[in-house]
Amino acid sequence: MLQVEVGGFDRGPFEVSGQVASDDPLFDGVEVGLGEPVRVSGRVSSAGLGRFYWKGRLATTVKASCRRCLASTSLLVDKAVEVVFTEDQDTEDPSEYVIPEGTNVLDLRDAVREELILAAEQYVLCREDCKGLCSTCGTDLNVNSCDCRPPPDLRWGALEALETKRDE
Repeated sequence: MLQVEVGGFDRGPFEVSGQVASDDPLFDGVEVGLGEPVRVSGRVSSAGLGRFYWKGRLATTVKASCRRCLASTSLLVDKAVEVVFTEDQDTEDPSEYVIPEGTNVLDLRDAVREELILAAEQYVLCREDCKGLCSTCGTDLNVNSCDCRPPPDLRWGALEALETKRDE
């Protein structure tokens, strides 16, 4: 359950746990490919008048392509989360989530979405020593080698001309 009644905090903090399906519309437009549901847990407690604090975790597997060789790979995302919710509609603190006016339910789902986006690696490697693709022929250098020579670096042209002149 990822929703908590705001009026119930007089009885103490609430334990939360649940999952958000990988194909949930909540993740529409997110450039993170999910390999499994996002598991969410933690505790929501009152943090003063009209403020609430969620301390917990979210975990899932992210599907991505290696930025060097384009191979499909999966990464585990397991992130500690500390989020503040506020009823103050005029807050200017971008790290706080505003609880919509007139609602008596604190919904963690938007925070889950944003925290997942922040936790996911932007540039994924299949492994640290990935050799990538040959820039000339496209061969996956992790699997095969190729006979392509790297293109000459034109920035060195003036020095190469001097060397050629010296050798004459």
